Amino acid sequence: NDNNDIIGGQTFISPSEVDLECIEVLTSVVAAPGKVLMTLHDFDTQLDSWGPILGSASVDLTRTDNGKWKSFNISGLHLSKGKAYGFRLECPNTYIGVGEAARSSENPPLFKGREWKFTNNGQTGRSFSYFSLAFKIDAKA
Repeated sequence: NDNNDIIGGQTFISPSEVDLECIEVLTSVVAAPGKVLMTLHDFDTQLDSWGPILGSASVDLTRTDNGKWKSFNISGLHLSKGKAYGFRLECPNTYIGVGEAARSSENPPLFKGREWKFTNNGQTGRSFSYFSLAFKIDAKA
């Protein structure tokens, strides 16, 4: 009954100097076949601000993709050690669920990132410091 479009996001800090090959996310639910768009951004940790799009990729998902790692090929971008980045997932014609990891203050999040939720493509979203989307980064050192 909620008419808001939900866009999920995840921030992370690059642990080393690498050239990005792809970012993978774990799909937990694919409600219907459709296209998912991932955009990669610079992220300002001081201002909690998302920068312009550095790169993007899209994949088509079907219900057979439930529970599978899906690759978004955003190759050719250099990630700098210690710099913050973020990616957003937008599904204009379907609804998907992405796996999550929950952490605690005793067990801080991996890559010092946060999960984000945006509604109706708003630039200011809500972040969750003890949650992280299930993602992997494939890169070349």
